[in-house]
Amino acid sequence: MDQAPGRRGGRARRWIAVPALVGLVAATLGVAGWRALLEVYHAPGPLAEDRTVVIERGAGPRAIAKRLREAGVLDDLRLRAFVPAARLTEAAGPLRAGEYAFPAGVSLAGVLDILRTAPTVQRRLTIPEGLTIVQILALLEQAEGLTGTISEVPPEGSLLPETWAYTWGDTRDSVIRRMRAGMDRALAEAWAQRAENLPLSSPREALILASIIERETGVAEERAKVAGVFINRLRRGMPLQSDPTVIYAVSGGLGVLDRPLTRADLETDHPHNTYRYRGLPPTPIAAPGRASLLAAVRPAETDALYFVADGTGGHVFSRTLEEHNRAVARWRAIERERRKSD
Repeated sequence: MDQAPGRRGGRARRWIAVPALVGLVAATLGVAGWRALLEVYHAPGPLAEDRTVVIERGAGPRAIAKRLREAGVLDDLRLRAFVPAARLTEAAGPLRAGEYAFPAGVSLAGVLDILRTAPTVQRRLTIPEGLTIVQILALLEQAEGLTGTISEVPPEGSLLPETWAYTWGDTRDSVIRRMRAGMDRALAEAWAQRAENLPLSSPREALILASIIERETGVAEERAKVAGVFINRLRRGMPLQSDPTVIYAVSGGLGVLDRPLTRADLETDHPHNTYRYRGLPPTPIAAPGRASLLAAVRPAETDALYFVADGTGGHVFSRTLEEHNRAVARWRAIERERRKSD
């Protein structure tokens, strides 16, 4: 019983406040300005083409209006009308920071609605398969709109290479956390589908093998067969003899060389050098994608023990060392011809 008068009083105060605000706006703008505000509120605006605009955190209505004028979303008339219009419609919600997409010709009413209710622009960062952690972090550093420093270098191979969505102002650390969680899920899903009797004792070993597969071939239909060769060699206790592991070793983890591998490289004493050390290297050498993860745990059944480039982007697979040596000789001849033509 005691609350009813209070509710009526609250409504009354609000209704009294609106005319007071209208009166204040009219007094501030003048009669002509007030009429202009009414006329331009729903009229098409000056923006000639769709545009995204970043509204910084902490910006008030005047700063927002100035930023929108600079971007061409508002003209001088709408710049003057923006703050009064924002105040008159403030019951619709606060003006938010972020990056927003404004369509061509958007009205002042549309601008305010976008700033209050529209989702922020989704930016995308594509991480290709087979990059090292150094290369991935460089892409994160260069990504426009991400903020903050990277607080900790993630382990090699721990970030899932995919296209990741983010919004302006997201931190690099937050994207890294999502990328790590993505790799954890992808690896768990692949491990759950593993074939029986693999010479792999853990998901981590599958991740390491997948990273080598990723760097060995970019041909989708070859991944499972490359995996089959490495599985065969692991079962026989043969060294993997994977060139990308040597490149990782001699490049200091960069994963790329600006020259061909040499015999001295193959003899480098480094735990990632699978010419010198049998079994898997101690860590991944890159970030494998989902296809390589699956290939590592579901390799093709093959009796091949060797493979070498065929000069067309793919590989020649061999069962015996004699067959492999002939394939290597053909590949070297192709390389010599290419150097001559260069």
